[in-house]
Amino acid sequence: MSTSDADRPLVEAAFRDRALLKDAAHEAAVLATVEALDKGRLRVASKADDAAEWEVHAWVKEAILLYFALRAMEKIEIGPFEFHDKIPLKKGLDAASVRVVPPGVVRYGAFLEPGAIVMPGYVNIGARVGARSMVDTWATVGSCAQIGSDVHLAGGVGIGGVLEPPGARPVIIEDGVFVGSRAIVVEGVVVERESVIGAGVVLTASTVVIDVTGGAPVETRGRIPARSVVIPGTRMKRFPAGEFGVPCALIIGQRSASTDRKVSLNAALRDFGVPV
Repeated sequence: MSTSDADRPLVEAAFRDRALLKDAAHEAAVLATVEALDKGRLRVASKADDAAEWEVHAWVKEAILLYFALRAMEKIEIGPFEFHDKIPLKKGLDAASVRVVPPGVVRYGAFLEPGAIVMPGYVNIGARVGARSMVDTWATVGSCAQIGSDVHLAGGVGIGGVLEPPGARPVIIEDGVFVGSRAIVVEGVVVERESVIGAGVVLTASTVVIDVTGGAPVETRGRIPARSVVIPGTRMKRFPAGEFGVPCALIIGQRSASTDRKVSLNAALRDFGVPV
């Protein structure tokens, strides 16, 4: 039995009855789970290579919520900076081969794979950022969000956190995705691999995503298909006071399968005029 297998029933029991946190074994299980998240041995959500959907590990999110209950507020001083919080900052960045540019912040319990870069942005507890991915200036990666490898979150991108309820899917950005400046992705939306999200696109669970590449529009919600090129759009909706434009997201094309990721990205931005 792995450590996580042993910790899971204790975490789940403590989540049902917070009084169990006074027991040393239950407390240790919570601390061990968050440490495993911080070291990359566990993750909040995962997807097998042959799986169609991501699996959410609710008990891991429960451990994060319990960790907040266990931690006391404390003053944290790092050089000239002072913080007052329950969660310490992540350490060992050099040994992990990641780059965090001051005043970028990565909280303990988040994991960055080798080669990841965080400019003056923010990565919250439970989140995971894949190898060679860039969290650009003032971009934020919310709690439990899963960012794949070779992803670029451009300046000011907002990736929402989904910590509660524990069973809810976090925001997932798959490998090779480009998210343009000031775009927002929240409420468990999945952006599938190698998609291009233009600047200013807002994707929520209720945002209507309209594929306009065919003879008739096709509407979906909550997911951007692989290799899609997406821009902000509006559609008209009638209200008692009149007809007004309501924001939506438009899929206007696909990245070419015949080019590599960098060339495909440049071609997508040029051919479709996507703002970044």
